[in-house]
Amino acid sequence: MIKAILFDFDGVLTVDKTGSASITKYISEKCGISLETVKASYGKYNKALLDGSIVHQDMWEAFCEDVGERIPYEVLTESFIATPLDEEMIALVKQLKEKYFIAMVTDNKADRINTVLREKNLAPWFDFVAVSAELHMGKDSREVFDFVARQLGVSADECVFIDNTEKNLTIPNKMGMKTILFDDQNRDIEKFRAKLDSFL
Repeated sequence: MIKAILFDFDGVLTVDKTGSASITKYISEKCGISLETVKASYGKYNKALLDGSIVHQDMWEAFCEDVGERIPYEVLTESFIATPLDEEMIALVKQLKEKYFIAMVTDNKADRINTVLREKNLAPWFDFVAVSAELHMGKDSREVFDFVARQLGVSADECVFIDNTEKNLTIPNKMGMKTILFDDQNRDIEKFRAKLDSFL
């Protein structure tokens, strides 16, 4: 019997495919810097930000030098808050929370996710939030899924995991979790809900 539903964040609960896409698009538009320039500079630090070996404050000065403009740090925080949520999916999370444990499992930056949870008032809807930068482990290892299951007090075969990247489903699938690949292009909520309902 399914007791817990685990959601990826970007591309599933948000409209943009990745967090980096949301951040760089916002900075580019806000500051009038080409998206290519912002992406190229931000990309240098992305892996270290995701694994938690650095935080945004560690790279911000160098990032600004790269793009040729002293951007107030507040612009970065604004980019977090401006993350475009998929309101239909958020509504589904709230509905499912009435019957199931709900968790987020995301390879992401801790300051960004914590800001989004607070500013968008999402924290109450998640029983646990696993962020790679905080835990120093991501979806490329079994440990994070084991950890989340322990936090929720459930076994792997009592979980459904939803992600928009196929490779991220491999490990939880091998563990016995039900998995769903979310189509972040078509965003067919009805089709997704039918697949989810078949597991519940």
